[in-house]
Amino acid sequence: MNVIPSLDTKAPQVLAAPRIPVIPAAAFGIVLGIGGMANAWRAAEQLWHVSAVPGQAIGLFGIGTWAVLLLGYVHKWIYVRAKALQEIEHPIQCCFVGLIGVSTMLIGLLCLPYSSLAARLLFGLGALWTVSFAVWRTGSLWAGGREPTTTTAVLYLPTVAGSYVVATVSAPLGYPDISQLAFGAGFFSWLAIESVLLNRLLTAPTLAEPLRPTIGIQLAPPAVGSVAYLSATTGVPDMLAHAMLGYALLQLLLILRTLPWVMRLPFTASYWAYSFGLTALATATIRMADRGDTGIIASLAPPIFILVNAAIALLVVLSLIAFVRGKLFPQ
Repeated sequence: MNVIPSLDTKAPQVLAAPRIPVIPAAAFGIVLGIGGMANAWRAAEQLWHVSAVPGQAIGLFGIGTWAVLLLGYVHKWIYVRAKALQEIEHPIQCCFVGLIGVSTMLIGLLCLPYSSLAARLLFGLGALWTVSFAVWRTGSLWAGGREPTTTTAVLYLPTVAGSYVVATVSAPLGYPDISQLAFGAGFFSWLAIESVLLNRLLTAPTLAEPLRPTIGIQLAPPAVGSVAYLSATTGVPDMLAHAMLGYALLQLLLILRTLPWVMRLPFTASYWAYSFGLTALATATIRMADRGDTGIIASLAPPIFILVNAAIALLVVLSLIAFVRGKLFPQ
């Protein structure tokens, strides 16, 4: 018997979800890298009086990237909810969800020259997300039962990265007291988590290849912490600022040492884990020189700024190539 397709125009139509890549929360690390680079250019503009155009262009690119990723992430919750729930329950991937709030605060800082209202609104929303998620996630960790091999540098993201960015953004918005409180939350969380991570790296089985780029996050706590501390204080940088920067430089050498081991994994968006720490390192050295530091720090600022620009440019180019090939966000 021949089957004749129905011509009933009143038959219910099933709307297929748009073909959009499933955006992992880890992708918001791209925003941190681009936004951090824009802030480094702003600091360079103030110290060396370079053109404002590159910083503005990078900042606008960061805002656009954040908007696209946010739409993609919302799309995932609407059309691929199972994957979103799986991610937030994953012992490693869940920590990246905190980057949504962190990146939103950073975008608020980028918006400050254009709209104080938008900057404050984005900071408030981002801080609310960051604190809520950090408390929820850390409370779950305190319940125990975690497999040691799932302990990676992503543990820094909810409390350390979140608190440091609150400190960094709140100060220029006129909340110095919040900046100091947030720095304390991030600083002591970093010290507590650092020992756990080093114990895991030294004694547990080696990181699986897909997780190895997370080692780049090791640079972020001292580097981003230096920027946060400079935001929460005034005057010539003191001993603590120098100490944190010194530890950041040591971490930089260590992650460079591990690059051949990490790069066995083909390029994906996970390599942006290096970006926030790198851009923060450039920003910290420039701001310290601008605040009156001389000697080796002032001498290091220009070459670090140049090298970080080259690294971020390379990440952008490789990301665009991987995106065109459909390999930027492997599932």
